[in-house]
Amino acid sequence: MDSAEKTRHRIAELLATQRLAVLSTHHAGQPYATLVGFAAEADLSRIYFATPETTRKYRNLREDPRAAMLIDSRTHQEADFHRAAAVTAVGRAVDIETESAAASAKVLYLSRHPYLADFLCAPTTRFIELVVARYLLVENFQGVMELRMQP
Repeated sequence: MDSAEKTRHRIAELLATQRLAVLSTHHAGQPYATLVGFAAEADLSRIYFATPETTRKYRNLREDPRAAMLIDSRTHQEADFHRAAAVTAVGRAVDIETESAAASAKVLYLSRHPYLADFLCAPTTRFIELVVARYLLVENFQGVMELRMQP
């Protein structure tokens, strides 16, 4: 397995084993970060999350869809300094407008978060896809690898 394949495999492993991510948006030059439940496509091209349309993160994304999402493996133990890994997905977060486009993504999302079914179906909830442009993987607090996605 070459370096790019190892990086892709490690990113896929983190996305598959973690359920929460830190979503970063901004407004008027001010950063904003919040936790979201997520699900990712196996090919790593898209990451899905849901949010009420009244949230700050949703308003921020409507004004500027550029976003980053941090997913990490920390356990809040000293060992994290040697073993934890973090991946940042950078891309554009947009509403999935049509139900036909959202159908398979919602199945994927609910397979990871079945307890969020009522939330996802609420009329004020927006289902969002982060179309990933690139990933940055950090391991051992210093090794950084980048994976660029095809446009």
